[in-house]
Amino acid sequence: MKKTIESLSGTVAFQGEPGAYSEQACRESLPHHRTIPCRTFEEVFQAVDDREADVGMIPVENSIAGVVSDSYDLLGIHNLHILGEYYLRVRHCLLALPGVNVEEVQAVFSHPQALAQCRSHIRRHGWTCNAAYDTAGAARDLAARGNPTEAAIAAELCAELYGLRILERDIQDSHLNTTRFLRIVKDRIVPPREMACKTSLVFEVRNIPAALYKCLGGFATNGVNLTRLESRPVPGTPWSYHFYLDFQGRPEERPCKLALEELAFFTHSLKILGSYPEADNGSPTP
Repeated sequence: MKKTIESLSGTVAFQGEPGAYSEQACRESLPHHRTIPCRTFEEVFQAVDDREADVGMIPVENSIAGVVSDSYDLLGIHNLHILGEYYLRVRHCLLALPGVNVEEVQAVFSHPQALAQCRSHIRRHGWTCNAAYDTAGAARDLAARGNPTEAAIAAELCAELYGLRILERDIQDSHLNTTRFLRIVKDRIVPPREMACKTSLVFEVRNIPAALYKCLGGFATNGVNLTRLESRPVPGTPWSYHFYLDFQGRPEERPCKLALEELAFFTHSLKILGSYPEADNGSPTP
């Protein structure tokens, strides 16, 4: 039987406190890996670059909050490879101290985005909102303070890690709240040929009229489907932009190869970030 990265043991780095949604994504997609928490996204990339971690798990976009710009910027700077993607359905839980009931709660703590994503539920209960650095940190600090009138909004994993009680599950306003993660590695791994793949790349256009239009034209004429296009400023060069692009297929496939040749003609720089199996994003079927 062919071995995959999911079946092998190792280490996976993520940004946040233990119990963060990023760690939940690590545990679900790489259950045999030991997790390593990092303070910043830069530390995640550095841990993989220095081989202190075998894999890095980074969020790149959320279906409600949008793009995670720090992750995209670091993908362009570091010479790491995208190994795969994973979509995590975000299910916010209301956590409190053992023995506390919902009726006793007066204030909730969490990351501002989590508070915003649970706005309707919080308003119905009349709770006071308090912003925290992240969801897992809010749960950890709640356990340390020991105040029975306070609760935290965080992942279910935090209840297990910090000895808290789950008062309510799925309290987010939208039940389609999903975060897309990328798994990054030091050395490129080619996925099996039978797998449908997605390719991610970053490029900077030449300063000519209709440059972006011309860059994308090759994908249209060769029937290559684009799944994402994101622009980010070029550091140190005002009003210049990198474009991050995802397409379905592999660079060596003829239609993709022709599209990339045309793209390269109209760019200053072009960097393939990785080709990897395309994951189900969990969207409902129309």
